[in-house]
Amino acid sequence: MKRQPSPSPLSSFSLESLGCAKNQVDSEIMIAVLEDLGLRYAAGHEQADVLIVNTCGFIDAAKEESLDTCLALRARYPAKRIVLAGCLAQRYGELLEKELPEVDAIMKSRDPREIGRVVAALGRGRGRDLSEGAPGPAPAGRYTLERPQGAAAARRRLLSYPGSVYVKIADGCDNRCTYCAIPLIKGALKSRSRKEVLTEIAGLLERGIVEINLIAQDLGSYGLDRGPAELPPLLEEIAALRGDFWVRLLYIHPDHFPLDTLDLMKRDPRFLPYFDIPFQHADELILRAMGRRGSGKAYLRLIERIRSSVPDAVIRSTFLVGFPGETEKAFGALLRFQEEAELDWLGIFSYSREEDTPAFSMKGRVKRAAADRRRAELESRQVPITEKRLARFVGRSLALLTEEAVAGDELYLARGWMHAPEVDGLAVLRGRGFEPGRFVTARIIRRNGIDLEAVPWGVPVPCTP
Repeated sequence: MKRQPSPSPLSSFSLESLGCAKNQVDSEIMIAVLEDLGLRYAAGHEQADVLIVNTCGFIDAAKEESLDTCLALRARYPAKRIVLAGCLAQRYGELLEKELPEVDAIMKSRDPREIGRVVAALGRGRGRDLSEGAPGPAPAGRYTLERPQGAAAARRRLLSYPGSVYVKIADGCDNRCTYCAIPLIKGALKSRSRKEVLTEIAGLLERGIVEINLIAQDLGSYGLDRGPAELPPLLEEIAALRGDFWVRLLYIHPDHFPLDTLDLMKRDPRFLPYFDIPFQHADELILRAMGRRGSGKAYLRLIERIRSSVPDAVIRSTFLVGFPGETEKAFGALLRFQEEAELDWLGIFSYSREEDTPAFSMKGRVKRAAADRRRAELESRQVPITEKRLARFVGRSLALLTEEAVAGDELYLARGWMHAPEVDGLAVLRGRGFEPGRFVTARIIRRNGIDLEAVPWGVPVPCTP
């Protein structure tokens, strides 16, 4: 049971950001809103008056992590205020008000700017749901997804690695996959204006950012909420910006992949030939049950089209196993697809039964043990595929983006264009004196598991034992 705090001014806050990159963007906006209201951002929970947990509520594992984090913080800091924000709060806010007394406030709003109202009201000892219309200072009007200067002005403190940033160009989703709770949490697709996105990116480049990771629930749907898809024209406008930087596209639904992007990648090497395409499955019956129009054959044709147009293409995907109705025959189709597709990177997830989704009541439920066994088999088979795909980079000279030095050694962790932040392998760069967040031209000398090893260009290759 949580302690009932007496009303007192709140002067500092810390923030725990859980889940995906999109949550990180919202966390950066929350930090900026609270700093504009005069609160001090504390890097550690010990120095903060209020602890904000920006949660994820997409699947069971994410929910458990979010709740465990709140309970652990309450046990460790019994006298501090705790605010529950993010997807879990948005989806289960009313239930959590009754079942989670360990938190002091629940922010059910989808707008990260509302954190200003929540914390201002919390300091006056108001009730548990403080996210809708609570009195107190409103957050500055510039924090929007629509108005120019929105996110660019808000996100002064970035939580990503040096030199790299996520830029969210849309939120919500209209794809309505039957297993997915995102529309229940985030609502329908809402795209930012191209002008605002371009303004934000230009501002980030002026601050020294060199890697722009475009994100949304589905980049290919960008703009469909107001007319034709707008990702290709947005990328053309970004291409007109000057500078040495990377643009990486993350999360593109395979059923409406924008083929126009391939021509741009051939013309402008700043647009990385890295494709994050969640195929999810290859059996046509399972795909239809998932609410997807594609097929294993159609997805293989897409992969071939990408690789024939951009020979250096790196493709990451996700598979979902254990979906209702997935038989051994259907799983066999997925295994064959994995073998033929030779994806560079692959994440595999067991189906999570989410209430209020169409799949929740579907027949043919797969036992968890069977789903986990299938996931383990796919993971085991993927290792040699990824190793084979990485081997083609050995001996090549590439630009690497340095992330951080390895303490006590002349090594840096870095990424090539084939590595998305946080989810793929890394490049271990030998040397010293490099600046995190900057490019280094290096030669790949070997593959170690799913990581690459590199030396700066012109440095002799170290002897191999």
